[in-house]
Amino acid sequence: MRRVITYGTFDLLHYGHINLLRRAKQYGDYLIVALSTDEFNWNEKQKKCYFSYEQRKQLLESIRYVDLVIPEECWDQKRSDVKEYHIDTFVMGNDWEGKFDFLSDLCEVVYLPRTPEISTTQIKKELHGE
Repeated sequence: MRRVITYGTFDLLHYGHINLLRRAKQYGDYLIVALSTDEFNWNEKQKKCYFSYEQRKQLLESIRYVDLVIPEECWDQKRSDVKEYHIDTFVMGNDWEGKFDFLSDLCEVVYLPRTPEISTTQIKKELHGE
């Protein structure tokens, strides 16, 4: 069985997220999503989420492409996650291009193109009339 992992906040879930998850799942049989916790988002990314971690987790768990959701609590856990979950392919959006190449000694690292016309940041700006 080929195992795939991706990371993200997945707040205000939209079709760009679904596209990423669908394409990530095509790299293997089992897709793990490491979901940023509320504390990690606030303390490390200075992001406040609209939905709580538990709400975002519940949404992700209802998506047919997702097999397991785990918490992302710090930037440095990626190497240990890859080892612990026996990951074959690490997938991220191409806005992170090159940032996770340090994992290539443990697994394949793939950067997928983002869905260009949609982003959570864009949605938040439009909702605020910007």
